[in-house]
Amino acid sequence: MIRVLHAIDTTGPGGAETVFVSLAAGLDPEQFQSFAVIRGSGWVCDALRKNGIEPLFVQSRGSFNRKYLYELIKIIRKYRIDIIQSHLLGTNLYCSLAGMLCRVPVISTFHGFVDASANERFMKMKTWIINRGSKKIVFVSDRLREGYIRKYGFSAAKSVTIYNGVDTGVFKPQKDDSIRQRLGLGPDHILIGALGNIRPAKGYDLFLRAARRIYDKHPEARCVVAGQGSGELYRNLLELRKALELEDVFFFIGFCEDAVRVLNNLDIFVLPSTTEGFSISTIEAMACGLPVVVTRSGGPEEIVIDGENGVAVDCSEGAIARGLIELIEDEELKKAISLRAYSLVQEKFSSAAMIKSYSHVNEKIRVTCKMKVHQFFVNSFWRRS
Repeated sequence: MIRVLHAIDTTGPGGAETVFVSLAAGLDPEQFQSFAVIRGSGWVCDALRKNGIEPLFVQSRGSFNRKYLYELIKIIRKYRIDIIQSHLLGTNLYCSLAGMLCRVPVISTFHGFVDASANERFMKMKTWIINRGSKKIVFVSDRLREGYIRKYGFSAAKSVTIYNGVDTGVFKPQKDDSIRQRLGLGPDHILIGALGNIRPAKGYDLFLRAARRIYDKHPEARCVVAGQGSGELYRNLLELRKALELEDVFFFIGFCEDAVRVLNNLDIFVLPSTTEGFSISTIEAMACGLPVVVTRSGGPEEIVIDGENGVAVDCSEGAIARGLIELIEDEELKKAISLRAYSLVQEKFSSAAMIKSYSHVNEKIRVTCKMKVHQFFVNSFWRRS
């Protein structure tokens, strides 16, 4: 039995957090025993418990939290952890340090370009530690991997791409109208939606401006964003919506626990991001049989082939509007790309495929480490002889 410690320093919800829970809960219980260390209560905690995993709480805040590192080491030793699976820059850094000190292999996963901010302090040192302390560095898209290698100097030899996946047994076409009823929409309305917390990189200002253009041409169109929103950015978006006179057209409905239900209320899914490491919400939408419009913002280009299984556009309000209007006006195209998108997710972007890839990496690292230990004792024996 391989004992895996899964670690992340956010409480969710979000794409990285969804993958974290999927991995912790989805590894074959006959081969792996999963432990999870998180910062505290929240969406991640609740999701782990729903999957039968009682999380270990360790506070990770601070510029350099020695106590967090110390507690990680205690957990690794107490539960005799064989492999550490960490997510996002901060946790990858601490787990790489703990892995080196405990001689336990680490798999570090990066989920997006925003994992490392533009003004990230001591990035060269952090990169060196992760390169040194990680056996493998996983990126969720080829473009993300290439970007981190080029910009920060991450080890190309240790870096691999494993695409995120969704549970196709959960994310599937199952028509629902509860959100539409809540918004007062009828069957003649076209509902275009985005799924994701309100952050600068999500490009919701572009979506709002595109919505104005779409509404002018198709007054039956309505738009919705499902995701957590607060602070100055959210207030700015509300002010922009008011200025565009879209208060009865464009809706912010907050975080929704049941993403499947939200998606199955939509007619078209849109990803208006300015930068995106991958986009788990896009493949969730495709798995639900939705036609998608995505911006060329990084990872989405590795999911969507324009005109084949979706519509890919530049990161501008005009391009987003044109892509959405094309689907509104071309029913045959909408149906064709929806079918191809659905098939693609089943074949390439399922959670089963993702978990299989991580399991393979775990097993390979474990075997390699065992062989090195065995060789060490053999060499020591012959030296004594």
